[in-house]
Amino acid sequence: MSEKDNYQSAACDGDCSSCGSTCGFGESDATVTLTLDDDTTIECAVLTIYPAGGKEYIALLPLDENGENHDGEVYLYRFVQGSNQEPMLENIEDDEEYEIASDAFDELLDKAEFDELVDEDKAN
Repeated sequence: MSEKDNYQSAACDGDCSSCGSTCGFGESDATVTLTLDDDTTIECAVLTIYPAGGKEYIALLPLDENGENHDGEVYLYRFVQGSNQEPMLENIEDDEEYEIASDAFDELLDKAEFDELVDEDKAN
């Protein structure tokens, strides 16, 4: 599996002007290209990088040739910084670790939905 050049550390707040990075993650169109074992590639939107269980994970939304996703499937990978600070994705092989990463992602979705409802109430 290989990655494209748009990533963010969980410590990043998404405000690219504050860190001086050119990673592009603060932009809404941040993507990575995954190369699968059979050498096919999939372009994915980066949804978030988040901590869980003392590690960092990345949630990716696979996109079709039109840049859309119709089934809502999300890929979760372990996110690590390499020796030269290059971002790397690792498969989550352990069921227990996957459950921790998945539960944390679900909590992020629930919080985002709650925050959206609160914002709607404040607007009304």
